[in-house]
Amino acid sequence: MSSPPADADIAAMLRLADGEDLALNEIIDRWQRRVIAFLLRMTGNEAAAVDLAQETFVHVYQGRARYRPTGTFSTWLFAIAANLARHHLRWQSRHPAVSLDASTADGDTSARDLPSTSDDPSQASLRHERATLVQSAIADLPPDLREAIVLSEYEGMSYQEIAAISDCTTKAVESRLYRARHHLRQKLQPFFEAALI
Repeated sequence: MSSPPADADIAAMLRLADGEDLALNEIIDRWQRRVIAFLLRMTGNEAAAVDLAQETFVHVYQGRARYRPTGTFSTWLFAIAANLARHHLRWQSRHPAVSLDASTADGDTSARDLPSTSDDPSQASLRHERATLVQSAIADLPPDLREAIVLSEYEGMSYQEIAAISDCTTKAVESRLYRARHHLRQKLQPFFEAALI
């Protein structure tokens, strides 16, 4: 996934800090989809991901005067989103809810779950099944491992960037990624072995 030019984000943040509120729109336009996708992978709930993304940009606006372009903008932005996701997941674990929607296991129905109509139906079904299994396996990871794997595999971030976002060492990131990949391999191996038969 390609990143927007870093200078444009820093310039927009500096303009935002100087009182040009419309600069926030530029940042939202460039980053909203990636932030929502990250939060969706973290929470597994589309409505929560959209709400948390909006809250992320509220925090960006509120932190405009404190922003210092010492690191990469994406690291700062994803650190905000990751903190909000962690808080949401902690809150959710203390306040479990039962969905009244019987259409899916987690109550989240969205177009992203539908197979593509342009492919061969059997191939589309298989691809959809694999994607659902991978999403489910990632959702089963503990939050710290899920965060590391999503930032690495889906956002393409380096160990240093993930460490800054997760507020840990690069060695901890390496360990989290190893454990996450091991867990995913164990969980998904029976499916892929069955698919080869």
